Amino acid sequence: MTPACPSPADHPPQWFTTALATPAEQASTTVDGAAIAYRSWGSGADRGLVLVHGGAAHSRWWDHVAPLLTGAGKVVALDLSGHGDSDRRDSYDLDTWAHEVHAVAAAAGFSRPPVVIGHSMGGFVTLRAAALFEAQIDGAIVVDTAVRDITPEELAARERRAFGPLRTYPDRQTALARFRTVPEQRTLPYVAAHVAETSIRAVEGGWTWKFDPRIFLRPHFSPDLLTRPDCRVAVFRAQHGIVSTEISAAMYDRLGRAAPVIEIPAAGHHVMLDQPLALVTGVRTLLADWDHSKPETPG
Repeated sequence: MTPACPSPADHPPQWFTTALATPAEQASTTVDGAAIAYRSWGSGADRGLVLVHGGAAHSRWWDHVAPLLTGAGKVVALDLSGHGDSDRRDSYDLDTWAHEVHAVAAAAGFSRPPVVIGHSMGGFVTLRAAALFEAQIDGAIVVDTAVRDITPEELAARERRAFGPLRTYPDRQTALARFRTVPEQRTLPYVAAHVAETSIRAVEGGWTWKFDPRIFLRPHFSPDLLTRPDCRVAVFRAQHGIVSTEISAAMYDRLGRAAPVIEIPAAGHHVMLDQPLALVTGVRTLLADWDHSKPETPG
């Protein structure tokens, strides 16, 4: 009998295993009655980064990325309410999530305003936090966030293609086998395996996903709300993601024609799942430039 070939997830590269082995501190803070969980890496509070996940995701999507950004300072990733290990609410909106980002940044003890990095729906949250808290945010980076009326996750929920009432699976392996990205894309198997394993929780009768389906009932982010924040802004778009060149141009105009638009080659929408090192390189380069340049004045 020929033994089965090992899965690529069983032999991840050294950079990935080293990143996951990096100690992370788990903590929480309370925002409007809800406990908001977050993880932090690195030491020193001079420069801080806050990582914001997308819809139905959670802080563990950043586990292999955050340790690679600690050269820029302490890195924090939070679970927005209704996601991950944070509490659920009766209803959700961008302003509440933006306040959670601000509260986690304050709890992390940064000595100066942080840079906030948000993916997909987390980009909406990031831009809203920058608008609400102005000088208390040093920079806002959005990653494949298409500023339009609805995200692909919300569209899938509305069309009942995904994110419906949570199913309970009889065992852990059955739940893990159901993990899918929305929109579907190629992923690095070892990254996808880690994200899947941290996306489920044990409940009576089996296993289910951690997110609250009601997150998709929130009011939508209108492009009319997109104005230039009082901080530096950058837009990352995945080559094969959801941000078209037309959407990029519209965002550039609305952000005061001063936000760089950076494309990540060969990446799908969930950049941290297929091109994490390219994402890290782009963020590191951008932060180094911001450290040694003056903000551009919008024309």
